[in-house]
Amino acid sequence: MTTHHPAHRPANPRFSSGPCAKIPTFELSKLEGAALGRSHRAKIGKEKLLAAIEETRDILGIPADYRIGIVPASDTGAVEMAMWSLLGARKATMVAWESFGSGWVSDVVKQLKIDAEVKEAGYGEIVDFATIDFDTDVVFTWNGTTSGVRLPNGDSIPADRAGLTICDATSAAFAMDLPWDKLDVTTFSWQKVMGGEAAHGMLILSPRAVERLESYTPAWPMPKIFRMTKGGKLIEGIFKGETINTPSMLAVEDYLVALDWGRSVGGLKGLIERANTNAKILWDFCDRNDWIANLAVDPATRSNTSVCLKFTDPRIKDGAAFAKAVAKKLEDYNVAYDVGAYRDAPAGLRVWCGATVEASDVEVLTLWLKWAFEEVIAAQTEAA
Repeated sequence: MTTHHPAHRPANPRFSSGPCAKIPTFELSKLEGAALGRSHRAKIGKEKLLAAIEETRDILGIPADYRIGIVPASDTGAVEMAMWSLLGARKATMVAWESFGSGWVSDVVKQLKIDAEVKEAGYGEIVDFATIDFDTDVVFTWNGTTSGVRLPNGDSIPADRAGLTICDATSAAFAMDLPWDKLDVTTFSWQKVMGGEAAHGMLILSPRAVERLESYTPAWPMPKIFRMTKGGKLIEGIFKGETINTPSMLAVEDYLVALDWGRSVGGLKGLIERANTNAKILWDFCDRNDWIANLAVDPATRSNTSVCLKFTDPRIKDGAAFAKAVAKKLEDYNVAYDVGAYRDAPAGLRVWCGATVEASDVEVLTLWLKWAFEEVIAAQTEAA
């Protein structure tokens, strides 16, 4: 069955949850100032890397005494650096409510073999932070990119904690208000909320994290790419743009351009408002239609970036096949790319609503979502 589809398509069909849509004003010509063919250790290279660090600090409101480093291997590299370098000094608590958080659990328990309590919640829910012992080192994701749920605030994290908090904030930074005084290590990657190019991670350390680095030596061998201290002292150059390995200066330029755009739309406040507006369009769409729902169980924990949706119509016999068919139809019509749920997540859709996405495109997408649902449900009924 083929019904008449909506007259208009989103101007930008890129709703992938990473790499995410580029900034709306992106043009390759904006990268002409990149320090290509130059050493990242030359004056121009160091200046651009330091600018990326300080612009990040300014827009996100990161305290002046926190160190910010550009590290290899995206957010994964940043999280691994933190865990390998800091964990083991005391018991750890591993908190997971989605795929990436579960990955960090596996690394700590199976690879580093650290004494750790594991607290997990199913997709669509989060762990109750009131049950966590913050005298242990706590590792968690702020926003579940694959589950569409987030920590609503940091109120349950005590100021007088004895342990460190290590927060994977890769789909939260630039879209959510992070409480820096509650976070000792924070990581994210450029290709998420700001739509930057991949392969570079950001590692943000509080003074407490630096103190741990300088006072504790892990029992295991430390790969060179993870080493942040020398002779018991922090290698300060890492946090001034002297990267551990060679960065892409083209990617650095792209990130600088994205940061400049972020400032032009109102800085952090404007970026958060854009993400909130986009997400609310989908939330309201779910409220108006009884065949689709937000995967997040509690509205207070709904993500405003990686919005995960599930189909609830009782006529659907095979949820995974149905969701895949809807996602394929949207892609075939060049309406929405890469919106299928993450492979480990429940069947459904995942739509990126971060600041680089335009609200007008999300509005149009909802029309196509309804059309695609009706097309696939009709085809299923006809086949039966």
